[in-house]
Amino acid sequence: MKKVMCAGTFDIIHPGHLFYLSEAKKYGDRLIVVVARDDNSEAFKGRKPMHNEGERLEAVRTLKIVDEAVLGNQGNIFNIIKEIKPDVICLGYDQKIHNQDVEDELKKSGIRADVVRISPYMPNVYKSSKIKK
Repeated sequence: MKKVMCAGTFDIIHPGHLFYLSEAKKYGDRLIVVVARDDNSEAFKGRKPMHNEGERLEAVRTLKIVDEAVLGNQGNIFNIIKEIKPDVICLGYDQKIHNQDVEDELKKSGIRADVVRISPYMPNVYKSSKIKK
């Protein structure tokens, strides 16, 4: 069974998120979604999410396309990769982490996984920061 891992804040679930997850699911049999911790999300985005990590995790868990949803680890965002050991990691088009950084971390951890960047879906409309305004 091929495991695909996605990660994000998922503060307001919108069609862009659904596109991201459905595109990611095409790379494997099991979609595991990592929901960012409140502190990590704030560190990456410079602001607290509207919804807390528990609420965001529950929202992601309700999506039929998601096979499993988990909270990320505190601090080091790469530790969860070691726990899940995915075959494919799908990054969102707007995630600031570089593919090479993920590939380097995978190599250090001895995990063989492909890293894929998912293209955007109407980013001028469906982006959480735009929707919040």
